[in-house]
Amino acid sequence: MVHEWIPVVVAVACGASVSVLLLKWTRHRKAQKKILNARARRAASLQQAEHAVHEFKKTNPGVDLTSIVTLPLAELTRQIQAGTLLPAAVLHAYIEKALEVNQKLNCGTDVLIESLEQLADIETHKNQNCLLYGVPVSLKENIGYKGHDSSCGVLCKLDDPALMDSVVVTVLKRQGAIPFIKTNVPQGLLNYECSNPIYGMTVNPHNLQKTSGGSSGGEGALIGGGGSILGLGTDIAGSIRIPASFCGICGFKPTFNRISLRGISSCAKGIKSVVSSIGPMARDVESLALCMRALLSADMFSLDPTVPPLPFNQQVYDSSERLRIGYYDNDGYLQPTPSMSRALQETKNLLEQAGHTLVPFQLPRLFMAIHEYAIKGILADGGTTILSYLKGGPVDPCLRPQTVSYSLPRFVKKILSIVLRPIYPRVASALNAICGLDSVADIWEQHKDIEDYISEVAAEWRRLELDVLLCPMLGPAYNFYYCGKLTNALSYTGVFNVLNFPAGVVPVTTVTAEDEALLTRYRGYFGDIWDKFFLKAVQGSVGLPVAVQCVSLPWQDEQCLRLMREVELCAKRINAH
Repeated sequence: MVHEWIPVVVAVACGASVSVLLLKWTRHRKAQKKILNARARRAASLQQAEHAVHEFKKTNPGVDLTSIVTLPLAELTRQIQAGTLLPAAVLHAYIEKALEVNQKLNCGTDVLIESLEQLADIETHKNQNCLLYGVPVSLKENIGYKGHDSSCGVLCKLDDPALMDSVVVTVLKRQGAIPFIKTNVPQGLLNYECSNPIYGMTVNPHNLQKTSGGSSGGEGALIGGGGSILGLGTDIAGSIRIPASFCGICGFKPTFNRISLRGISSCAKGIKSVVSSIGPMARDVESLALCMRALLSADMFSLDPTVPPLPFNQQVYDSSERLRIGYYDNDGYLQPTPSMSRALQETKNLLEQAGHTLVPFQLPRLFMAIHEYAIKGILADGGTTILSYLKGGPVDPCLRPQTVSYSLPRFVKKILSIVLRPIYPRVASALNAICGLDSVADIWEQHKDIEDYISEVAAEWRRLELDVLLCPMLGPAYNFYYCGKLTNALSYTGVFNVLNFPAGVVPVTTVTAEDEALLTRYRGYFGDIWDKFFLKAVQGSVGLPVAVQCVSLPWQDEQCLRLMREVELCAKRINAH
């Protein structure tokens, strides 16, 4: 009798296997179709944009588009408002340049052809008093624009176009700006290498064999490559500052909720321990300040009443009073590269020569803050939410090291953490952190601890009577496929999202052959696999930009920008030598 059942069991097993394979094949086909459709939409928008530029050049043969894209934003706005430059010429110049840069760097996801309709509208009304009248602006892909996807690089968010513009896009338009392109992001946004299975990998404008950073990597690459003069990104652990640093531009993360986040897509909505901000990216600090002035308007405060009605404080930004600046040259968690250390020291010396006072400062208990607040705050759910967004499609190779660790059973991560603690305490502590939190009570406790930590840092800040803080910025740009293996390197940026301190980056120098040679002595502070990976990630970087980071207390965004402006002046002196 038993033998009679064997064929039935085999048939059922075979049928089940075929069904599973068929289901996987169907899902794969469905995913591929979504990806191909998205790529086709992008190709169509690029083709339409190319045609628009061709038609403009044909009907305006005397207009020199190439010289327009070399103008600084301050000069560009002056010429537009004076009438010596027409918004039509400016927009078509930047569309043409963006197409050229995108072909090289793969940084765009969608040209906003509606920008041509908006152009006709602003030229009809000629409201030249608007701060950004006629200025083309690029947008990170997750920023909502009516009729276009904000996919965050994941398949489940494709084919779901925004029903209306986000608040920031609405305000930009009312200020006369013309959003004209959306830019690439990492899959799921919680990674700082700009690659996803839909649109592919974005590369660095200064070296095509290096990453542009992330998650606002498309913005960094497009602006760094000259294809945009002003853009908006978002930042939850360095996602504006890292690509700005890697691509040699300026980027600013404001205080959380200084600028409205309504209409911004995310794969991690609801995180309160580590807060995300939306902010500008540009070639110079004055452009960041102009964008902040434009966004911090009555329009934004009425469109989103949860945003405090605090207009831009021009008096603070313009002040010439000497500053008392705290600084540290390393955070004790990740040994800086030689170029990071040199950039910080040269900037510090020049600030002192300019009459500012520099005071040593160290963030307290950073090791604990990174693991217990930053990592455990972002991954309070153990990575469940981000993993859920990745279902039904391929996982990008850049993200895979993270998803593998998130996917491990919780008890395995706990055991590994215990086993590794005596040998590799940093890795062990991070493994424990990605287990997440156990209960609502634990979340409340974490929120309280973070409030206490903010108070502790602010108390030390006030004890030293600091105005602002200068510190190293992660860099230079990595070789490919290391960001997902080096989430620990976010210590220089992620802590300021925990603290909710405004922070911005300014490029000040480039990697020299001497910096590169000094890497042979690099050992790191822990001697673990992360120190070894970091060394490999930054090798071969001669000529790449290096930045420093400027920080202020919450709601003192203008003071942070003020320091950034001072640093920018110092950078000109560094490069003059």
